[in-house]
Amino acid sequence: MRRFHAMLISAALATSAITHPAMAQTEVETHGGRVAGITEGAVLAFKGIPFAQPPVGDLRWRAPQPVDRWPGVRAADRYGPDCMQIPYKADAAPLGVKPAEDCLYLNVWKPAASAAKPRPVMVWIYGGGFVNGGSSPPVYAGTKFAEADVVFVSFNYRLGRFGFFAHPALTQEAAGAPSGNYAILDQIAALQWVRDNIAAFGGDPDNVTIFGESAGGASVHALMTTPLARGLFHKAIVLSGGGRDLMGPLQSAADAEATGSEFARTKGVEGSDGAALAALRALPADSVMSGLNLMSLFGAKDFTPLFADGQIVQKSVDDAYAAGDGAAVPIVIGANDADGFFFGGGIDAAYAPLAPVRAAAEKVYDPEGKQDAAHIGVAVSADLTFLEPARHVAKIIAGRGQPVFTYRFGYVPEYLRSKLPGALHASELPFVFDTVEVRHGAATTDRDRAAARIVHDYWVNFAKTGVPSSAAGGAWARYGPAADNIMIFDAAGARERADPIRPRLDFVEGVANAAKAASKP
Repeated sequence: MRRFHAMLISAALATSAITHPAMAQTEVETHGGRVAGITEGAVLAFKGIPFAQPPVGDLRWRAPQPVDRWPGVRAADRYGPDCMQIPYKADAAPLGVKPAEDCLYLNVWKPAASAAKPRPVMVWIYGGGFVNGGSSPPVYAGTKFAEADVVFVSFNYRLGRFGFFAHPALTQEAAGAPSGNYAILDQIAALQWVRDNIAAFGGDPDNVTIFGESAGGASVHALMTTPLARGLFHKAIVLSGGGRDLMGPLQSAADAEATGSEFARTKGVEGSDGAALAALRALPADSVMSGLNLMSLFGAKDFTPLFADGQIVQKSVDDAYAAGDGAAVPIVIGANDADGFFFGGGIDAAYAPLAPVRAAAEKVYDPEGKQDAAHIGVAVSADLTFLEPARHVAKIIAGRGQPVFTYRFGYVPEYLRSKLPGALHASELPFVFDTVEVRHGAATTDRDRAAARIVHDYWVNFAKTGVPSSAAGGAWARYGPAADNIMIFDAAGARERADPIRPRLDFVEGVANAAKAASKP
């Protein structure tokens, strides 16, 4: 734990100066030194602020270390590098800068005008399968959140084998301190930075909402259920973050070490002593990546994200919530109606090994025998990967008396409705960020813009009050397992109703619970 304690910088530093609407304060004092942001209309943006030392050289595969204080004023006018990766060409949120191993930077957007009291804070965690993604994509800009009177923060965390790597030599070096799931340690370090510095930007360190999508949503679950992040946030939003071993069964630390050792051998590194570790740290970054990205992720046998290291990640998401390990904070959980489109699959792939289950699945997904195989495949994949796992976790949390709100996003931009089966994975993000025109350009319609404003409003008001709301949308009540109520976002607007696909999710729940019970010794 000493590496985490080292992140708590004790120097007494000045907080932000008083700001005035007519003359925005573009310099802010942080624990690392003074930074100068840039004015973007009614918003101030501070980009590329280091929240930890560069994780390179001897700091590769170590917990993030405190920054060295810099002299003078550091320009915070451009993004720092996103973390090392092989960019995915079809990414819905393409990077805005070149990736590098030196990547632990964050960004802050705040209203330029002063406020009578600290503003709520929202902290974004990007997705990308833990192998791609970053904070620089224009679709993730925090401008609209700041215009809505929120202080918005985004940050980078290590990816691929830089972010998740176990090896006997690393375990020995850590000497009992948390290690292996370095990406989650980066996220915790960024939240510690928010706790210690956000007041200087006018934010309220006692009103912090974390939200993330896909791997970012899985990260929110990890932060919700690890004691190392307790007290660093007060609300959470999980977008398409799974809930039932999204990336496969949770590996043990021993399994992850074996995987790491096998990877080391492919690079000509044997043994588990200091010399082996030095050789691994000397590998070029491209050699560590070894072709890993979203296109190769699902066939990778030598990469283990989110394994049970015993301290950072202790058990599977649903087991952790069931054991009462989850942070007792309000949470929004949901996914997209065609979320599984990217991941493929169908009835045969999912259920053919069990003939009776396969027959039952067909009755649930195609009761009248009229659906085409592609449509069924999208539904099955979405249900198994995202929709039922989201409901599964929501049931557990609601059963503990905790405020939880569930949603399903199904809005498709008007120009794409004849081409797509529904809202694909990550397609909700331009609506959440109210950057729909950044993503869809001149094809964006007034209805698209209105849909974005509604979704954005719900997220902002949840951060402000703990209850999602929008003046242009319907009321959104807490989830109740008996009612199985869910907020639906689609072309008809935003309205809460009993889940229209409950029979499908009940079927998946039964199969998943039976499989989990059968796997226990």
